Amino acid sequence: MSWPFALPFAGLLLSIAVGPLLVPKFWHYHYGKIAAVWSALTLALLAWSAGAASTLAAFVHALLGEYFSFIVLLFALYTVAGGILVSGDLRGTPWTNTGILALGTAIASIVGTTGAAMILVRPLIRANLSRPHNAHVVVFFIILAGNVGGALSPLGDPPLFVGFLHGVDFFWTTRNIWLQTAIVSGLLLAVFAILDVWRFGAEPQVTKSAVSRPIRIRGLVNIALIAAIIANALISAIWRPGIAIDILGTRLELQNVVRDAGLLAIAGLSLWLTPDEHREANDFNWEPIREVAKLFAAIFTAIIPVIAMLHAGRDGAFAWLFSAVTASSGSPQEVAYFWFTGLMSAFLDNAPTYLLFFELAGGDPKVLMGELSGTLAAISMGAVYMGALTYIGNAPNLMVAAIATERGIRMPGFFGYMLWAGAVLIPLFLLLTFLPIAPVLSLE
Repeated sequence: MSWPFALPFAGLLLSIAVGPLLVPKFWHYHYGKIAAVWSALTLALLAWSAGAASTLAAFVHALLGEYFSFIVLLFALYTVAGGILVSGDLRGTPWTNTGILALGTAIASIVGTTGAAMILVRPLIRANLSRPHNAHVVVFFIILAGNVGGALSPLGDPPLFVGFLHGVDFFWTTRNIWLQTAIVSGLLLAVFAILDVWRFGAEPQVTKSAVSRPIRIRGLVNIALIAAIIANALISAIWRPGIAIDILGTRLELQNVVRDAGLLAIAGLSLWLTPDEHREANDFNWEPIREVAKLFAAIFTAIIPVIAMLHAGRDGAFAWLFSAVTASSGSPQEVAYFWFTGLMSAFLDNAPTYLLFFELAGGDPKVLMGELSGTLAAISMGAVYMGALTYIGNAPNLMVAAIATERGIRMPGFFGYMLWAGAVLIPLFLLLTFLPIAPVLSLE
């Protein structure tokens, strides 16, 4: 396949970027239809090129083999986390905000970036809703709790879970990129604190009211259900009965089917066991997860030819990419792996992007955890960190932005968010690239 087959995917991304800016009302009511049109165009091009049978097989694989498990996990985390109510009068001061961001960053590798984002985003929004300058608080929250904080375990972010399923030790990223994650997170929190102190000081005193109600956490049963989600994911990775169902060439492993069914059951338990008033107090509704489900269904469909071109390797349209990450000696270039994995993860789904570069680097987990540990670290950091560069880089980004917009916060548009995130993150990524802060990335 050549580059024209990627045009529907580019059109979908452009629609997501400019639709809310140019025609916000039309986009809000018809984004699902617009996404479906780009998906249908992709499938039509594939059918014309490869035939209806191959197209159907590829579509089934994209939806059942990749998308379904992805959205079920997000749905379960969204539902369960939405039942945890943090009540009380939090003041949106710089120190309160920095504390919430630090907490979200700390728990993201335990409960997942989606779980951390859904637990803390609503109290963070409530604390800052009366402030005239509050969008930057949510932007930094997306970067930290929705992305960077998930770098230390396979539960934190989908790309690392893909690596775990392919043989990478559960605690490998914890041991090998904790320093980089601590440096990036610490600097981000420091930058945020300075910015928020400046903006808070320039705001009217009326926004700085006294605390009247103590902080309480309700819906504690959902914390146990989050633990059940974590256990469910771990069991599916360990238990491998070797039984699978084949649907048009897509193998649905029994452990994955059981895992997804378990996640749906856990979400159902959360809805049953959590009092309705907890979700009402959280202003909980289904629109954010509905938007993510529709848009990412289209993304997983429109990306089919792009992934196919990447899989073609040196014989495909992206041959230049594979040459760029390999030195003349044949050894991998770690900096190139970091930047290419990251930048592609910002616009493509970061889980298959991680896997593609994982396989490109040899695909042997023992070698990648040993003599090529720098390459694996570069792939891991790029996929997780740079998912924060766009709204579509990681699912929590779009979800948090949708929740904040619904609550009245004027979030930046697609390109506005890219400018915010790029201005904050690119200097830190350059720091990782050029300063010998840890023996991971090598310029050689």
